[in-house]
Amino acid sequence: MQLAILLYDRFTSLDAVGPFELLSRLPGAETVFVAEKAGPVRNDQDNLSLVADRSLAEVPAPDIVLVPGGPGSRRALADETLLEWLRTADATSTWTTSVCTGSLVLAGAGLLKGRRAASHWLSLDLLGRLGAEPTGERVVFDGKYVTAAGVSSGIDMALHLIGRIAGHEVAQTIQLLTEYDPQPPYDAGSPEKAPAEIVASWRAQGADDDTVRTGGR
Repeated sequence: MQLAILLYDRFTSLDAVGPFELLSRLPGAETVFVAEKAGPVRNDQDNLSLVADRSLAEVPAPDIVLVPGGPGSRRALADETLLEWLRTADATSTWTTSVCTGSLVLAGAGLLKGRRAASHWLSLDLLGRLGAEPTGERVVFDGKYVTAAGVSSGIDMALHLIGRIAGHEVAQTIQLLTEYDPQPPYDAGSPEKAPAEIVASWRAQGADDDTVRTGGR
C-alpha cells in the first residue's frame, strides 16, 4: 500500500507530518513525499524543508493521496501540473485525503464537487465556491474522500483512516504508542469555543494566503 503525501511551496508542516507519523505505521505501508520535482520543499514559515523523495511523474498511482494545506494552497490551485496529477492519481486511489486548506486543492482539481468536505474554518466559504459542500466537522468521510479541518485535525483524520483500513485494534495501538492523548491548556480550538473577539479579529482579516496558517504568523 503506497501513501503519497504531496508537497508544494509554503505548505504547513504539521498538515503533512502529523498524518505521516501515524499513517506510516500502517502494516505494509510505503510512505513517499512527492512534489513536482524531487528535492527539498520549504514550509509556510520558510524555516523548515521536507524532502520530496520522488517527482509527481514517478508516483502516478498511489493507493492513498494526502494533500496538506498551507498558504501555498492558493498558488497550488493554479498549478495545472499538480491538479492534473491529482486527477490521475485519484482515478485509481483507494483513498483521497486532505488536511486544512488541502481540501481547496482537491476541490480545485474538481474532485469534491457536490461532496461534503472540511477545511480550515477561515476557508469554508471558498471551499463552497469551489463546488464542495463545506462543513464545520473535524473529519469528514464522503465515499473515498476524507477531509480534515485545520492543521491538528490531520492527526485525528489519520487515526480514523487507520481504523477503516486496518481495524480498530491497530488504530488504538498506534494511538497508544504515539501517546496521542491531547489535554490542551485552553478550550479555544474552534471558532465556537474561542473568545469572540479573537474570532472576529481573524474573520475581519479574511482567509488570504498569509492568515490561514497556525497562529496566523
